[in-house]
Amino acid sequence: MTRTAARGMSATLKAVVAAVKLVAAEEIMPRYLKVAHQRKSDGSVCTEADTAAQTALTKKLQAILNVPVLGEEMPDAEQHAIWQSGNEDLWCIDPIDGTSNFVRGLPYFAVSVALLRKGKSQLGVVYDPVADEMFAAESGKGAFLNGEMLVKREAAGSLQQALANVDLKRLGARLVTQLASHPPYSSQRNFGASALDWCYTAAGRYDVYLHGGQKLWDYAAGLLVLLEAGGHACCVESDDFAQGDVWQRSVIAASDKQLFDEWKNWIRAQR
Repeated sequence: MTRTAARGMSATLKAVVAAVKLVAAEEIMPRYLKVAHQRKSDGSVCTEADTAAQTALTKKLQAILNVPVLGEEMPDAEQHAIWQSGNEDLWCIDPIDGTSNFVRGLPYFAVSVALLRKGKSQLGVVYDPVADEMFAAESGKGAFLNGEMLVKREAAGSLQQALANVDLKRLGARLVTQLASHPPYSSQRNFGASALDWCYTAAGRYDVYLHGGQKLWDYAAGLLVLLEAGGHACCVESDDFAQGDVWQRSVIAASDKQLFDEWKNWIRAQR
């Protein structure tokens, strides 16, 4: 189905959007700038807002479709067990993507929810409660922003003119050195919330995107938004994004095909 042929969000997608918005209003935003945090074993930040939102989301999503939920705040062993259980359908959620920003008052964080079928995203929702921007997508039905078809900005004319989102963590040393000393783009940003990074790329707010390693909940919803908006993605190591490690998947992405090819070729030439 083409972007212009899409007829709007399905009842299921609308139900997920409503659930996410309600959880953000009830469990996340009342705790913004007010909640203590702690460090998990992997060094990442977790708050009461994360755990409360994950619990509330799990209940609401399973009321929509009663299948297992794989959440970012679960222990690693439980996450891996759910992924490997062979369930055809699976919810994948990150209750607050960008918790460090949430704790410090940086207004760049989001709720991310995806419905996976046989490991592939069928539905994705990414909600920024500060900006009140709800990105959503359904496989074959297009991408949406606040209920309307997502219209992306015109892409930069070349990589040299592009605004890039680059997260340097987990990238190879030679590539990082080249990015720092001889960047091929005009300007660079990174604000630390992968789900939003995907959606901003889908909307053309970033022209190109690079990340050294994301986990399932970082890309499950945002990737679908990008693809349904007509964008492109692969891994640093492979043209097939689906072939990357589920728990540490590198990202090369862009909304425009010409920029995507130029960006991918430049990155791979530096490895």
